[in-house]
Amino acid sequence: MMNELSFRWLGLMIGNSRLHWAKFEGKTLEGTWDSEHAQIDFSILENLPLCIASVVPTQTEIWQRYPLATLITLQDIPLKGLYSTLGIDRALALWGAGQTYGFPCLVIDGGTALTFTAGTSDRTLIGGAILPGLRLQLQSLETKTGALPQVSLPDRLPPRWAINTPEAIQSGVIYSLLAGLTDFITHWWTLFPDAQVVMTGGDGQLLHRYLSSEYPEIAQKIRVASELIFWGMREIKLLDA
Repeated sequence: MMNELSFRWLGLMIGNSRLHWAKFEGKTLEGTWDSEHAQIDFSILENLPLCIASVVPTQTEIWQRYPLATLITLQDIPLKGLYSTLGIDRALALWGAGQTYGFPCLVIDGGTALTFTAGTSDRTLIGGAILPGLRLQLQSLETKTGALPQVSLPDRLPPRWAINTPEAIQSGVIYSLLAGLTDFITHWWTLFPDAQVVMTGGDGQLLHRYLSSEYPEIAQKIRVASELIFWGMREIKLLDA
């Protein structure tokens, strides 16, 4: 008989930029929201059990003071081949994607950092990669140069051959990142033809939109799921139920 969850609980993923929350009724994900790191108020937890995963140790220490908190670590995730410095967010997202859509599976997380995390059919981590995300690249050009302006991400692809500085920055960051994405994805499919590829993270939808415009034949085979980490949390909770 499958394990069941029969109580309300909260999930908290402490990310580099924000706190990411989810509320569950048993196995059912009822909703998600984000808050800032500075907003620490145990009263919002409604005395519900809290499942925490974190990549920010200082925030972890604070939220673990909540009496009903439990912390998920790499040791709790039934993937083989995990290394000690692997981010818990990457491991949970891969576990959630693989358990939902099937292994082999490649997860592309478009967050502060853009990460690739892949697992084989026997649930072994094959490896991955990390690079600055879209917004971090834009911020770096603004803060680490003397004259380049602050630039936002457009809803649609900018002109590749730009004739003004803001669009030139957008073009350089977006098209070079898309080229890297397609290289990793196509290489993944040479290793595991027709294997799953899932995009997630705060910029996952936007990245997929860009990819659909530039490489539609690749984008149409890629899933987008913003809640992979919380799906992974749920699977871990089910193991303990």
